[in-house]
Amino acid sequence: MENLKFIIREALNNLIEERKNIIYEDEYGSVEMTDFIADDNNLNEAEYKGRKVTLGKPFLTPGGPKKRSVYVKNAKGNVVKVNFGDPNMRIKKSNPAIRKSFRARHHCENPAPKTSAKYWSCRAW
Repeated sequence: MENLKFIIREALNNLIEERKNIIYEDEYGSVEMTDFIADDNNLNEAEYKGRKVTLGKPFLTPGGPKKRSVYVKNAKGNVVKVNFGDPNMRIKKSNPAIRKSFRARHHCENPAPKTSAKYWSCRAW
């Protein structure tokens, strides 16, 4: 039994040492050694009105003013909630003619800031 505990303890220590030697490269190309595994959940968490939220992941708002919402950071670094979509309509992006018409009507080829409803609507289409 002691031998098994020793083997498990050694395996855990080796795993911890491996995690400390992870190389992390950020979006600008800077490379550094870290002691954590970078994943989307850790890097995209923020606080909005006292609660933790995930940034950049649209979600349904059944009782809200619009169909969907998403939390993003604005230019000042504040977390804002962007509401978009008509709650009474369905997205019919599988129909090429409707999809083309929507994207032309909203000028989806021109990028908009992530803090706008246009950006997220065009991304859904």
